[in-house]
Amino acid sequence: MSKYKKLFLPLILVLGILFIIFFGRTVSTKSAAVKDNRTEVVFWHEMGGPAEKSLMKIVDGFNKSQTKYRVVPKYQGSYDAAIQKILQTHGTSTSPAVFQAFDISAAQMMHSKFTVPVQHFIDEDNFDISKISPVARSFYSNNNQQQAMPFNTSQPVLYYNASLLEKYGINPPPTSPSYSDITRVAKEIYEKSHHQVKGMTVQIYGWLLEQAMANSGVGLTNNNDGHTGIPIKATINNPASKEFFEWVRENQKSGDFMNYGSGAMAGTNQTTGFLNGKIGMFIQSSASISQLNKKNKNKLGITYFPHPDGRKANGVAIGGAALWISNDKSKDVQRGVFEFIKYTLNPEIQAQWQKDTGYLALNKDSQETKTLKELYKKNPESKVSSKQLQEAIPNNFNSGILMEGMQKTRQIEQFAMESIYNGGDITRALKDADQKIDDNLTTTNRANGYH
Repeated sequence: MSKYKKLFLPLILVLGILFIIFFGRTVSTKSAAVKDNRTEVVFWHEMGGPAEKSLMKIVDGFNKSQTKYRVVPKYQGSYDAAIQKILQTHGTSTSPAVFQAFDISAAQMMHSKFTVPVQHFIDEDNFDISKISPVARSFYSNNNQQQAMPFNTSQPVLYYNASLLEKYGINPPPTSPSYSDITRVAKEIYEKSHHQVKGMTVQIYGWLLEQAMANSGVGLTNNNDGHTGIPIKATINNPASKEFFEWVRENQKSGDFMNYGSGAMAGTNQTTGFLNGKIGMFIQSSASISQLNKKNKNKLGITYFPHPDGRKANGVAIGGAALWISNDKSKDVQRGVFEFIKYTLNPEIQAQWQKDTGYLALNKDSQETKTLKELYKKNPESKVSSKQLQEAIPNNFNSGILMEGMQKTRQIEQFAMESIYNGGDITRALKDADQKIDDNLTTTNRANGYH
């Protein structure tokens, strides 16, 4: 190295440091000034992958739509992990102003006393929520008070391989099928494919058992699934549950049923099996439609969640999560949260959210937007899940389960389903599940001071 280079290198380094310090401070000061001019609204969410990108577009759109508030999104990992962080940080400077909490934590959030009911701001603004899906709103409502606003919303639907049905000349199931309607199609797929394609599957997943009960008009617990009082007794051992499992067993005996087991891999494997033409039908969240349309070489068919024979469908509950307002922030910050919530309910925002993610648009006016009309023209089946949501009339059994300890309940339901799928006695498995859920309810309610 020359002597000139040796002299200039330290000088360049010093100048570089001074440049960073000076201009860095300038940029930082400007940035701080921008933040100081707005009320900061910290938003904790659990959206990853493509859904997070779409969420960032919504946040950015809101921030650009006005100059008073700035929403700051912060990813918190899984739903379960986020709930624990919310409970542990409440009342501190690190807690969020608005947070996304999943459906089965609704009772826990309501009982925590950590939130301001959204109803407070709805009343203050005389904000019309009549166009927002009633069955979605009802999940996060208690005593006619809207506690939180549904956000990323889904419902279970039945997907079928329409190309496969056309290939074998099989009539597709009706829009709102009975168990027998699905069994017919499953058997035909299995027989006409010379046993090369299984007709159907129903994943071992407690959410699907709960939806089967909801669609039959019965609850998982007493006190109308927690809507008229704290649940103290499980009621899974009921005729509707037995009918659901007898339907599964009938298809198992016919050989047209595929059991993928339980857990995350079961969901992945059944989707893969469907996309690869190894299985003709499966039940899963309506939010899966985006993935299925992108990766599917076959024509996709969709129907509503099946209902028992000879009985009208009662409607299924929603899945997903809602936006809650923390009560440990200033009134100005809380106001900023509600302004953001109102923005997310805009028909066009909701329409784009459905197109991008597969989650359902909650504002009924979204159905008239150019965005969804173009989506339905390209993928007509996408409209089916929206219609299922629109047609559901909320009642105590299709408005979710307001019960604490739902994570444990789901584990118990899964154990019962595994037992039945593997040939165990249906009544015995359901009685055992009721007893275990009752024990958990007793412990949970005592810990919360409900007894």
